[in-house]
Amino acid sequence: MFAVIKTGGKQYRVVANDVLTIEKLEADAGATVEFTEVLVVGVGADATIGAPFVAGATVKAEVVEHNRGKKVIAFKKRRRQNSKRSRGHRQHHTVVRITDIVAA
Repeated sequence: MFAVIKTGGKQYRVVANDVLTIEKLEADAGATVEFTEVLVVGVGADATIGAPFVAGATVKAEVVEHNRGKKVIAFKKRRRQNSKRSRGHRQHHTVVRITDIVAA
């Protein structure tokens, strides 16, 4: 059984025991989180498509760890002006393991 969930402004296709890196969640490592915004749930061609979400469907996951992504450098330079600026950013991520998919 698979599901398509929405979290952090993105959509993910998940099955049981998948490990995902998603946008940061406010939960401690080892905690259980529940995704209720399920767009599609089912097996193969027998999938139920929500409008926009499948009523009563949930996906449960366990928080594995919190980490940060690869550094992204934003560099701006104005030619012949002796002006340049460098700025870095590392996005916060949460790693989750899908434990259960419950269809309505």
